Amino acid sequence: MPEAADIRNVIIIGSGPAGLTAALYAARANLKPLVFEGAEAGGQLMLTTLVENYPGHRDGIMGPDLMAEMRAQAERFGAQLVQRDVDAVRLSARPFTVTSDGATQRSRSVIIATGASARLLGLPSERKLMGHGVSTCATCDGYFFRGRPIAVVGGGDSAMEEALFLTKFASHVTVIHRRNRLRASKIMQEKAFANPQISFLWNAVVEDILAGDKGEVTALKWRNVDTNETGELAVDGVFVAIGHTPNTKLFVGQINMDPNGYILTHSGSRTNVPGVFACGDVQDHVYRQAITAAGSGCMAAMDAEKYLEGLPQHLGEAQMTA
Repeated sequence: MPEAADIRNVIIIGSGPAGLTAALYAARANLKPLVFEGAEAGGQLMLTTLVENYPGHRDGIMGPDLMAEMRAQAERFGAQLVQRDVDAVRLSARPFTVTSDGATQRSRSVIIATGASARLLGLPSERKLMGHGVSTCATCDGYFFRGRPIAVVGGGDSAMEEALFLTKFASHVTVIHRRNRLRASKIMQEKAFANPQISFLWNAVVEDILAGDKGEVTALKWRNVDTNETGELAVDGVFVAIGHTPNTKLFVGQINMDPNGYILTHSGSRTNVPGVFACGDVQDHVYRQAITAAGSGCMAAMDAEKYLEGLPQHLGEAQMTA
């Protein structure tokens, strides 16, 4: 049986803006958090170039630089960060357990900040050009395409929202959809069809994304799925809007989720399991911004601190599971 000293106050899973902000606040509260960053630490901002909409950086900051600053700030106050993936968690008994590389850690509380991954087309050129004309976030990157032609790939509500938002900046938006009708809600379809800056390329898939000498998007190759007709579309940007997948496989069957796999939270960051909190894109399918993720990370750390204050001090495992 482990001694109480072997049980951590809080373990944080994830190292994007939500996880690192939670780590910062938890560390400043003297909770000595352990953060599992994952093998690919830093979240989606590691694939972003210039971030101009994060408060406090008037001239913008590169995505990886912002994450490095957040990481260093959390470590400065005593957060312990390990760049390993989590293999398994147990949330059904207390203390909670988190296993990585065969080693198991025990904790009184857990903050889940594993984020969501944008679904991509699967093209080699797509990842190569991410941040250089390819994007998965119109709100983040639309401003960079003022007066330039762009394409949006997708046919759901998210794609229509992206396309409509991008008309504020782009000279023209072409929506590319693999079917001959949209999946979006009727009201979103009507808005998109009524906008003269939006046109549609139906029954088409993107076969490749092309770049010029500067390493930035110049065009895309498309193919008609019915006729196999091919063509090129000159664009300066390609926004992939085919949805996101929350990174919640570890927690299936252990915590309440919505039908799409996002963790359900209430009263801040609380889940249905007392002592387990969720923040960032793993529970937010609406805003998905670095600043909202960071804000929810702050909430999760403060909620965890309050939860821990309500526990009897120096609990061993037998007492916690009793």
